[in-house]
This record gives sequence, structure tokens and C-alpha cells, in this order.
Amino acid sequence: MEPVSSSNPDLRKVAVAAEVEGFGRSVDEISAKVDTLEKRVNEVERFYLTTGSPQLTNSKGSSIVKDKQLNLLKKQQQDASRREVTATKRMQELMRQFASIFRQITQHEWAWPFKEPVDVESLGLHDYYQVIEKPMDFGTIKNKMEAKDGTAYKNVREIYADVRLVFKNAMKYNDDKDDVHVMAKTLLEKFEEKWLKLLPKVVEEETRRVDEEAEARLHTQLAQEAAYASMAKDLSTELVEIDLYLKDLREMVVQKCRKMSSVDKRKLGTALTHLSPDDLSKALAIVAQNNPSFQASAQEVDLDIDAQSECTLWRLKVFVKEALKVQGKSSEGTAGNKVTASKRNREISDAVPKTNAKRTKKLSCL
Repeated sequence: MEPVSSSNPDLRKVAVAAEVEGFGRSVDEISAKVDTLEKRVNEVERFYLTTGSPQLTNSKGSSIVKDKQLNLLKKQQQDASRREVTATKRMQELMRQFASIFRQITQHEWAWPFKEPVDVESLGLHDYYQVIEKPMDFGTIKNKMEAKDGTAYKNVREIYADVRLVFKNAMKYNDDKDDVHVMAKTLLEKFEEKWLKLLPKVVEEETRRVDEEAEARLHTQLAQEAAYASMAKDLSTELVEIDLYLKDLREMVVQKCRKMSSVDKRKLGTALTHLSPDDLSKALAIVAQNNPSFQASAQEVDLDIDAQSECTLWRLKVFVKEALKVQGKSSEGTAGNKVTASKRNREISDAVPKTNAKRTKKLSCL
């Protein structure tokens, strides 16, 4: 950057220092903004890459989305709590109906052998625990049904399974003709008959729970997609603002630079001839950014350097300088070898700045 001269050297130094400091702050500000935007863009990308199994992210991403996620999580918890309360009441009703079946079975005249745990010691059943993996009895079931310490049955199928286990254990340990085996088999049949009458209601409740959970997951996914879609929209707006800010920043820098002289422009045109084909395309793309009608990728390119803005000229100068520096490093050790220029390089090398002269070359730098 070549700042505008001042008649007073001291004032000039102060002004330059202030300008540099201001520019530094602007650069730091824009860098921080870009870092934040990059994190948010990455977060959106991660979400859409994993929408097959959406879940609340734990990444250190956008505070905006985190706030939305926290609100979403809070609402999910409230909805889940309400669903659980309602479902629990429905299940309690089913368990109440099952309790009626249980009472009928336990009050049967043949139920007495199963009301308490098997007294292995007094009966001399030393191999009982080798045959029966999980002992069960009506008394244990009743206590668990009435438990208030959190160990109670959670759903009716758990009780059903334990009641069946009582009879299955008895049938497994005792011979087919043994009285206990016959009693267990008879009561099991009666129990299954009564259970089949309640089963449709149990299946209906289980299906309803599955549907409610699926609906809740769908609502969660839709809410997340809405949050990230909103974030993507905000990002698009902010990126436009960043672009405008950078444009203003470039203009500010250019205003502090002296205008490029005809000699500088001629040197710039000559420097363009030494660019590689790829770098030449990038240089022409810089021109196209401020000239929408300029066809940078066309085979025939008419470049009027005098018509370019100071911003474009200085951007070209910086780019060409850096590009040639990189080319110089990459070509070390191969000095003396002639490099054949591409058609476009030949065209630009033939274009010599001419004042008030008609452009006759495919690419003219004036």
C-alpha cells in the first residue's frame, strides 16, 4: 500500500499509523466473523450428512442453533413427560385388569403349592437350583406388583411372563404324572384362556406406544431441520454482508493507495504475459468480478487496462506479484529451459499498451 503523501512528515506518520491500526482491527474483525461462519457452516453440513439418524449435536457450534436446540430439548422433555404420564395411566388400567385375572388364579383350590417360594431344604430338593434357573412364586409376584420402591412391574407383559414361569418351573421339575405337574398344567391352561381375552388391549397399547414414539422422533427431526434451514438462510444473508464488507474494505485500501501510472499499467500488462495458463485464467477472473460483462473464459478476450478500476488494478498487481513469486520458486533448478507459452499467453504478450490506438489483438492491455 502506498499512502497519499502529506506535507507534514510527522502528521503523515500519525495518520498512517492510525489508518494501519484501523485496517488491522477491520481485518481482525472480519477474520473472527469468518471463523464463526465457518463453524456454523460445518455444523449445518454435519447435520445434513447425518439426517438419516438425526440427534441433537454436542459440537461446539453456533450459539444460535444451540439455543434453538435447548428450546427443542426442553419441549421434547415436556412432551415426553406428558406422553409418559398418559401412557402410564393406560398401562395401570391394564395391570388392574390383569390383577383381577391373577386373583382368580391364585384363589383356585389347586394354587396352594405355588403361593410361596419352594422350600428346598425341608423338601430335600437338593438339585432344585440345578434344574430351575429362575425360581418364581405367586407371593413374589404379588409383592412386586404392590412395590412402591421403584422395583414394581413396569408393564403387564412382565407380570404375565412371571406367572407363566411359576407353572413352567413346576412342570419342568416334576414328572408328568406328579400331582404338582398336573395342577400347574391345569392352572396354566386356565390362565392362558383369561390372558387371551386381555391380550388385544395389550397389543393395542403397545402399538399405540410405538406410534407415539415414532411420531415424537419425526417431530424432533422436522424441528431440527427447520432450525438448521433457518440457520442456513441466516448464513446466506451473513455471507452476502461479509462480501459487501470486504468490498468496502478493498475500496478503502485502494483509496489510500496512489493511482496506478501508465508505466505501472504497462509493467502489469507485461507481467501478465509471464503467468502460467492457470494463473492467467485466475487473473482474468479478478477482472471479471468487477466487470460482469467481461468474458474471462472466452477464447478471444479484449482487456482494456485503462478501463479497469483502481481496485481491480491493484488486486491484479498483488496477484501477479505473488503468482510470479510462486512460479519462480517452482522453476528453480530448471533455469535455461524455454517454456512454450499457450495461445492465450502469446495473445496477451503481443498486446502492447498504446494510447488512443485501435485494439486489434484478441487480448489487449492498455
